[in-house]
Amino acid sequence: MPFLTTIWFTPMMLLCSNVFMTFAWYGHLKYKMSPIWIVILVSWLIALPEYIFQVPANRFGSNIYSAAQLKTIQEIISLAVFSVFSVLYLGEAIRWNHIVGFCFIVMAAFFLFGFKQKT
Repeated sequence: MPFLTTIWFTPMMLLCSNVFMTFAWYGHLKYKMSPIWIVILVSWLIALPEYIFQVPANRFGSNIYSAAQLKTIQEIISLAVFSVFSVLYLGEAIRWNHIVGFCFIVMAAFFLFGFKQKT
């Protein structure tokens, strides 16, 4: 399965995973009047597909990326997905401090991916 070993498979799967997880964790904030037990049940139902994308992404991604790199990819994708979700779904603004924080995460990726370890 050559596609499973490409550098794009893992980020694409993590992107899908994060879309589901963002809705599972934050989608209910638009429905604050819903009973909490319904919110929990719906969130769990939304989270199931998240795991269907996330587990293979990390399993196959570990053939290419280190665990630290996988986590960093996931965090960057998570922040990007959440930023779009926050603006388009929740109607919240992105502030300058959010952008600065996001830039620090991107800098972390540079340090994790930019330097090769000597073995």
